[in-house]
Amino acid sequence: MKGRKSDNKKNKIIFVVGPTAVGKSRIAVSLAQKINAEIISCDSMQVYRGMDIITSKPPLRLRKMTRHHLLGVVSPVKTYNVARYRLDALKKVKDIFRRGKIPLFVGGTGLYMSILIDGIFKVNCENSNVRKRLYKEAEQMGSGYLHNRLLKIDPQAAQKIHPHDARRIVRALEVFGACGKPISVLQKQRKGLADAYEVKIFCLNIERDKLYKRIDSRVDRMFSQGLVRQVKQLIKLKLGRTASGAIGIRELKGYLEGLSDLGAAISLMKKNTRNYAKRQLTWFRKDKRIEWIGIDDKETPESVANRIVKKLKA
Repeated sequence: MKGRKSDNKKNKIIFVVGPTAVGKSRIAVSLAQKINAEIISCDSMQVYRGMDIITSKPPLRLRKMTRHHLLGVVSPVKTYNVARYRLDALKKVKDIFRRGKIPLFVGGTGLYMSILIDGIFKVNCENSNVRKRLYKEAEQMGSGYLHNRLLKIDPQAAQKIHPHDARRIVRALEVFGACGKPISVLQKQRKGLADAYEVKIFCLNIERDKLYKRIDSRVDRMFSQGLVRQVKQLIKLKLGRTASGAIGIRELKGYLEGLSDLGAAISLMKKNTRNYAKRQLTWFRKDKRIEWIGIDDKETPESVANRIVKKLKA
């Protein structure tokens, strides 16, 4: 992995990522015990308090086996974004290294992973007026129209962004409009963990039909654990923008308001969770630094962890 030379390069930072319900938590705990690591959550939802069921937070017994960080540390009514997460996570990295242990990031939020590894913009390239105008154009003309414009001003960025990814296209055009420089040029000026440490990324994956069965089973388990009661409490709050996007809130709101039955809500939540898993895998497949770890239903978390340990020693 590219980066400037540093005395810290001998220190490893490990990421275990993958789609929801693939089994990251148990494998990560087993891995942490084998390599003397502490786990830092890399999940945009598990950071919130009072959302243990809806975010599938690792069970207490796993958290007792290995020290976990950035789980349930923010009120769901508060605004919490990737920039704040990055600052909190970097502090945890330093603390863990001071204790002579290895930071092990675990989660499925690709954006959080990328910002940590590659860094974040230090310059203020934002213009809300430009952003609003671009989104309006995307609605009227389609994201492909804006993508063609991006191809002309920043072909390097355009090649990495899907023509249907309106959010990232708008961001790239906004940066160019606000700072006068292509986002691809500014991204090269960022500094992240990869510049100072040896970073290893492993993405867990399983056959699609098996993953979907795991997702369905997890959703059923969430309902048996009291998901309806938890969502009922959450929708009484004025949730922050990120927390309000947790899968399960919108799907159950209709049921709680008497607009749909419980079976329909459960089916919709399973469908949306499967779609989310697809998006996660799409994000991770774009990162060529990732080593993929195929797992099987019959394989234990310990055996998967052992395979990762071998790769770390190779």
